Amino acid sequence: MAQTYDVTLKTLLRNTAGRAVYTATGLSIETWLDIELPKVANPRLDLLGETHDGSLLHLELQTSNDAEMPRRMAEYALAIFRIYRTFARQIVLYAGEPDLRMETSLEGPRFNYSFEVIDLRDLDGEALLASDHVGDNVLAIVTRLRDQRSAIDQILRKIATLDETKREQAIEQLSILAGLRKLDKAVQEGIQRMDDLRELILNNAVLGPGYKRGLAEGELTVLRRLLEKRFGAIPQWAEERLNRQTPEDLEALTLRILDAASLEQLLQ
Repeated sequence: MAQTYDVTLKTLLRNTAGRAVYTATGLSIETWLDIELPKVANPRLDLLGETHDGSLLHLELQTSNDAEMPRRMAEYALAIFRIYRTFARQIVLYAGEPDLRMETSLEGPRFNYSFEVIDLRDLDGEALLASDHVGDNVLAIVTRLRDQRSAIDQILRKIATLDETKREQAIEQLSILAGLRKLDKAVQEGIQRMDDLRELILNNAVLGPGYKRGLAEGELTVLRRLLEKRFGAIPQWAEERLNRQTPEDLEALTLRILDAASLEQLLQ
């Protein structure tokens, strides 16, 4: 799953108009560079860009605390130097949920090396929400937001303006990154409030099954509470029958519960 998060973050950072990178680093990337690093344990670094003044910016994306990060970054630094004959400014963008506790330096006899780490939770996401680029809006989900629910609704409204293919991709990216901040449920609830996005997700081969399960679990929780209040403890046979219902069936049962004289009549 960590790789899925990393790939999603990398794709969004590369394809946005640059607001996200500038918000995090204060630098504007003119060109992203693709290189294979020779003789390095992790031969492909995440992102290497050239700024307007010709300097290099190397970004690594992390969703977990890696004790080996200083060694990895030092190897990357030397590998980049071998190719470009200049050292890049190196920054690790941390998007993980656990508190940041990675070391940022290596020291030894007559040797001193360090790099920067930025916890994306420390960034104000309002600038990304205000961007005209939906990719920036989606990336805001991993930053600091004053009102998470309002921000999610704002992002979803922007996504709703895209064509169907781009909408589907943006929803998938938002759903993945929301998992980093335990906002999966909040995103699902936001989608439920928007009929066009709800239909798009329900028909999505990747996201649809999980979304339908979430809907069913929510409907089932509400229905159980109503049944217990109306008829008392739910017997095993009724539980088994409820667990076989679709979200649509559960919604229909919720509407019929006041008219049913007994649990048997409702679930017949």
